[in-house]
Parts: sequence; structure tokens; C-alpha cells
Amino acid sequence: MTALDPVDLTARLIRCPSVTPEEGGALQLLEAELSAAGFACTRVDRNGIPNLFARWGARGANRAFGFNGHTDVVPVGDPADWSRDPFGGEIVDGVLWGRGATDMKSGVAAFVTAAVDFVRETPPDGAIVITVTGDEEGVGIDGTAAILDWMAANGERMDVCLVGEPTCPERLGDMIKIGRRGSMTGRIVAHGVQGHSAYPHRAKNPLTALVRLLDRLAGHELDAGTAHFDPSTLAITTIDTGNPATNVIPAKARATVNIRFNDAHSSASLSDWLRAEAARVTEETAVRFDLDISVSGESFLTPPGAFVDLVAGAVEAETGILPALSTTGGTSDARFVKDHCPVVEFGLVGKTMHKVDERVEVAQIEALKAIYARILRDYFR
Repeated sequence: MTALDPVDLTARLIRCPSVTPEEGGALQLLEAELSAAGFACTRVDRNGIPNLFARWGARGANRAFGFNGHTDVVPVGDPADWSRDPFGGEIVDGVLWGRGATDMKSGVAAFVTAAVDFVRETPPDGAIVITVTGDEEGVGIDGTAAILDWMAANGERMDVCLVGEPTCPERLGDMIKIGRRGSMTGRIVAHGVQGHSAYPHRAKNPLTALVRLLDRLAGHELDAGTAHFDPSTLAITTIDTGNPATNVIPAKARATVNIRFNDAHSSASLSDWLRAEAARVTEETAVRFDLDISVSGESFLTPPGAFVDLVAGAVEAETGILPALSTTGGTSDARFVKDHCPVVEFGLVGKTMHKVDERVEVAQIEALKAIYARILRDYFR
């Protein structure tokens, strides 16, 4: 049987306008291809979010290799700014153009075609599980998390999982993600007493207290880094008062901070620290603070070992590059998968993801499929 072309499948996926949370036909396309190859497919939609689970082999097989990815994409912005139709999937001079070309319809196409060819040519002793969400670029709570909840309720499992996100900074093969920093956001409201700026003793300035608190937070060294992680960071992302008057001390002021943290912390320990610092400033200024803290994900690490070595070995065999093991970057759906099984991430060079004129070299997609195919052969050997 003719091998599935990952470039053609990527182009067809790009032509599906699946801007979060629209399905756009992308999961229907994948379900058709996977079903034709003998995968048992189930839509696991939740709260209007489209998700797909597919398994080749028996439930409860002695071992199960998993792939995870997403077909939703970020908005294109102004289409007039693009050199090519963002949903055209055009190939020009060996380059495939379109929203999702890099992040990450190419990765999904590469692991789907590698898995389909593998089970057709050399049916493995075990199972291959493919999970694809339509909500990675959005909030994420009803995407991969929903699939994993459904798997737990239905006796499905993955023993290891590879997420096909773009991971390489310069050349295909130069980086694998073996973990991710945690991410959390603190929204702070300072409550003072409004008054005339000429009589500050009759008011209670929330801005003065808020600036003091933010200076303490931003000036504090959270840590110096750990064995596999860079130092944790706190960034002040906005300060707002909504006060157009120059002679009025406002009653309230707001600010937001974002923390990216390593495995020296948890979101709970950092939340306690934020609240303790706010309490200190309240004691000093009598300005009260409300904190609303949201957590996108905890930090996690898949320690170097058999699974990491397997992926790194396949990458080096196909590209000639020994990949660096990294935990840099933002969050991904690996933050959900890590609670189910060991997880690593490997995919394309990500230079054009989320940009106008997103594109990828056709040769990269073909090479990525070859890497995924080798990973499957080595895992089931």
C-alpha cells in the first residue's frame, strides 16, 4: 500500500480553518484517515470543544505508545498582511504556507502518517494511541485534559507519550523538551480611600502601596535555577487605575503579574508567598489587597532515562544531531499528559509559529515523519 504523504496531509489540514475553538473539518479529516487504517476512533468533545481519541491495537495491550497534538490554530490577523492565503496550504519552491504549518498541523500530520504506515507495514506488539485536541491554543481545560479524563474513565492508557509541538530553535533535531516551567498569574487589586491630591493625609493611596508591593515582588530572586531549569521569573504585565483626573487619589488600583517557575516551587508555595508579601504591605500602609491567582500548569520534568534516550537516539540517527534536552519555553499540553505517563516533546523548527506568513520547508515535514517512524520502530522492537 502506498505510504501516506505527510506534506499532503499537512496541506489538507491547513485548508481546514480551525481557529480556536472551531473544528473546521480538521478532526473529521484525521478520523477518516485513521479509521481507514484500522484505528478505533472516538470523538471526545466536551463543552463544545472538539477532541479526537484513536487507538490501534487492543485496549489493555502490554504496551501503548502515545502521540499528542492539536489542530486548532491562532487567528491569522489581517489576511492582507499575508503573502499567501493563510488557509490555502500552497507549496511554493519547497515551502508549505499557511496558518498551522509550523504550529502544529505538520507535527500532527507527521505522526499520523508515521503511525498509519507503521501499523500497515509491521503491525506492532502493542497499541498506538493518538490524541488530538482542538483547544490547545485556547484555555485548554476541555481539550487534552478532557481526553485524559475520558481515557481514565474508559480504561484507556498510554505508557509513554510524545507531543509533536515545535521544539527546535534553529535546525530540525537540535532540541527536545523534557519538561516545562509552571505558569501562574496573579491579579492584584489594591483598595484605598479616595481623596483630593492636595490633602493626601485624608486619603489612602492604593497606588503607593501597590507600587511598593510590586517592587518587592519584582525585586525578589525566586531561585538561581535547578539542575534542568533556568531561574524562575516574575514579570509585571500591567498596572491600571482608570483615573483620568490629576487631582484625585483613586480608591482602587490594579496590577497583574505572571510567574514562570521551575521545580523548586509549586503554585501553592508561590501563592502563599504572594499573599504573605501583600499582607506585609497592608500592615505598613493599611491598604488592603485582593489577590486572584490562576494557574496554567505546574512545572514538570521527565528525567533523562530510557524514554528520553529512545527519542534522542532516533533524532540523532535521522538528523545527525544530538539534541539538547531543554525545559525552556511556555506551556504546552504536556502539562496535562505528565499526570498520565512520562512525556517528552519533539517537533519542527518553530521560527514562524503564530506569525504572519507562517510556513515550513517541505523537507522538514518529511524528515519529521521519518524521525517519528524510527521512534515507533525502536519502541516496539
